[in-house]
Amino acid sequence: MSDFQNIVPSYINQATPEEKKAFFQVLVCLSGIDGKTDDEELTYITKAASEQNITDFQEICNFKDDQEVIENVKVIQNRKLALELLREMCMLAHVDNILSDEETLFIGKIGLALGVEIEKIEQISNWIIDRIIWLEQAKIIFEED
Repeated sequence: MSDFQNIVPSYINQATPEEKKAFFQVLVCLSGIDGKTDDEELTYITKAASEQNITDFQEICNFKDDQEVIENVKVIQNRKLALELLREMCMLAHVDNILSDEETLFIGKIGLALGVEIEKIEQISNWIIDRIIWLEQAKIIFEED
């Protein structure tokens, strides 16, 4: 999880409370979409939400299913914020080094709900994978544990 930093992009500072709620609700939903909720991911998302002055995190976690979250995310109209959300989703999905089919499908559905093209979603995902590889190579080169 140490490589999973800066979950809150600068764009979210200008987001409305509804957009912030949707942003974090998507991340919470994604963290458990494959049937396994990672406590470390949830703790990190909780901390990031707190830094954005979201005081009722339980409200964010209160949703019926992923379809409700997909509908709620449509409140995000800012393309930059939408792209940043997709970036954060891809980072979160790769934290455990296993990108499940459920995670991939959910990221695609969120992207389409935000009006982002499949090609752009793939670009973001590939960029995240390249970043992970680059960071792992740096550990080898610089003989880090």
